[in-house]
Parts: sequence; C-alpha cells; structure tokens
Amino acid sequence: MLHRTSWAQSLSAEHFDRACEGTSEKQIPAGGYVCRKGEPVTHWHGVIEGLAKMSSDWVTGKTASFTGIAAGGWFGEGSMLKTEVRRYDVIALRDTRVACMRRDTFHWLLDNSIAFNRFIITQINERLGLFIGLLESERLLDVDARVARTMAALFHPVLHPGMESRVAISQEEIGYLAGVSRQRVNKALRSLEDAGFLTTEYGGITVLDLDGLRSFGG
Repeated sequence: MLHRTSWAQSLSAEHFDRACEGTSEKQIPAGGYVCRKGEPVTHWHGVIEGLAKMSSDWVTGKTASFTGIAAGGWFGEGSMLKTEVRRYDVIALRDTRVACMRRDTFHWLLDNSIAFNRFIITQINERLGLFIGLLESERLLDVDARVARTMAALFHPVLHPGMESRVAISQEEIGYLAGVSRQRVNKALRSLEDAGFLTTEYGGITVLDLDGLRSFGG
C-alpha cells in the first residue's frame, strides 16, 4: 500500500521499512467513523480506497462539512503535532479502506527523515490554502460556486495525488461535502455542465476544466 504513496516513494529504505512497520489498515463501512471529535489523536490517516468527509457535529444538531478526502489523501498531520484531542470527525461516505500510521512512527519519521519533513510542511501549507479557499466560497459565493469549488478540491494535486479526470461520486455525496441538499447539487451540476466544466453520468462525474471549477464564481 505504501509503495503507491507519493511521500513514501521519497523515503530511504530504512525509513520506508519503519513506516511500513508502524502502519496498519482498516476497513470503514459507509457512514462509519474513521476518527471522532474529542478522542485522543493516536494515528495519522490516509485513504487507500473510497471517500470520506471531514466535518464537525455540534450539540445543536448542525453539521459543518470542511472538505472531502479522496483516495491518495492523507490527513491529521496538524493534530499529530499537538497534544490536544481531535477537533473534527472524519466519516466514510462509502465503504472506505484507511491506512493508519502510529503516532510514535509519525514522530520518528519527523525526527529522522528530511524528505518526510518536507512533505508534511507542504501538506500543511496546501491544506491551509484549501481551507481559506473553501471558507471564501462559503462566505462570499453562491451555491453553484460552492459545488464547483467542492468538486475542484477533490482534484487537489498535492492533497489528493493520482486522481483521474473521472471521479465516482454521487450527488448525495457531493451534497454532504458542500453542505447543500442533493436537489440543489443537481441544479448546480446542470449549470456547471452547461458551462462546459464537467459532464455528469450515472455513478460519476468527469471534470473537463479543472481551472474553471477552481475559479468559478470568483
């Protein structure tokens, strides 16, 4: 599994072996929790197959969706660098395979691998930029633009490497990520398709103009 991971390919043989020893795999059913808000942060996670969303459920019953995590994406490095409990939930939107690296292995790699350090710094920087962009779309843009930016985020070249132009995702799953209803997602996708940014078909969406989705409405 790690042989196909971008950051692992830059490790020395010794560091790669240590990463493998400290990483396990688990299967999360659709609707299940990869990790939960309020629990101790014991692992760094990567999505091998499937799709998950990062969100926060409030006691009021409201849910704030932050971003989707597609296959190839790793998350939680910021939480691993702190000693506080986890501040968000990660929920599988479909049956999802997840890699779990132990905390002690993560910190050993930070202490011993320059290549791993560079990856983590880049990862944190790219995620900060992504969240600023998603916050902007949430605060300033209309629903069509929010759906466009949500789709574009799934194709982030650093956070979700290896994504092809077609993604198997339902309108309901897009709604979970964008924080809007499935019916409103359907309307937004029709607008984006008419504009030539993507095509929709049963079981998935093909992106034709990624730069257009990223800048839509801005």
